[in-house]
Amino acid sequence: MKKIFILAAFAVVISQASAQDLTSRKGEPILPEAGDWAIGFDATPFLKYFGNMFGSHDSSKNAAPFASWTNSNYMVINGKYFKDAKTAYRISARLGFGSAKQVGEIADATATIPQYPNIPNMKEDVVKFKHHNIGLGLGIEKRRGKTRLQGYYGAELWIWESGESVDYTYGNALAATGNTPVSVLPSNTTNFGKNEVLTSLGAGLTGNLVNDTYGNPARITQATLGQTFGMGLRAFIGAEYFIFPKISIGAEYGYGLGFSLTGNSSYSTESVGGTPAQVGPQTITIKRSNTIALDNDINGGGSGTGSGSIKLTLHF
Repeated sequence: MKKIFILAAFAVVISQASAQDLTSRKGEPILPEAGDWAIGFDATPFLKYFGNMFGSHDSSKNAAPFASWTNSNYMVINGKYFKDAKTAYRISARLGFGSAKQVGEIADATATIPQYPNIPNMKEDVVKFKHHNIGLGLGIEKRRGKTRLQGYYGAELWIWESGESVDYTYGNALAATGNTPVSVLPSNTTNFGKNEVLTSLGAGLTGNLVNDTYGNPARITQATLGQTFGMGLRAFIGAEYFIFPKISIGAEYGYGLGFSLTGNSSYSTESVGGTPAQVGPQTITIKRSNTIALDNDINGGGSGTGSGSIKLTLHF
């Protein structure tokens, strides 16, 4: 019974989509009009869901569809505003900021070892993460076609900027001399392990416990990925088919020129060493880099190296 219902519904969809009347049976316009807005999604989750209805009886293999980015490389919100039926302005934007904090408890390195059953004095080590991603794209789209199948072409300009950092604060201060000298040891410094910033810096950084350039045990106090600034210019051509009033699926090809510049990255450490012994900081700098791309893309952004799949676009 379920299959019969699905097949019937699918037949209705096909019959409606096949008709070339540009209004629905209720008199609704099929194509976008002047003053309309539109937003786009990746159509893949929806196509998989309806496709699996006919080939899989296992509900675990046919999860409900979900909204996804048209281009996961940029994760921007894509929108359009229609000046008229044949001209649309494109707007793409991302304004992302984030932070996180993690706290670890560690024994007080300067306290006297407690006698059972007394609880040892504890201090806090803290790591804080920060990141931001900002992007803006503006473009113009020209459209052609008199049926549900619409072609379009145009150009757009992109700019973006991003950065990421991590800061460590340790409860046990290092001390080269005194009644209780404190150097970097796993017993007095929390090992917070890997994170995205340290992985991106490379240099064998598997956590905040490292060695300084003299081989002494050291701990990272701060790490920063160089800020990245980029811009790109992209021409595109594509097509979409309106399966329902103001609901279309389609895809586009693009050809883009993109450039990005990443500033110096760095990480700082502190350790105990030298003769006589002293607490010393070090800062390791990783020089800036840049990239340039001139290439084809599918549903891409400004860099000319985008990727994507079939798009679902809703107009309203």
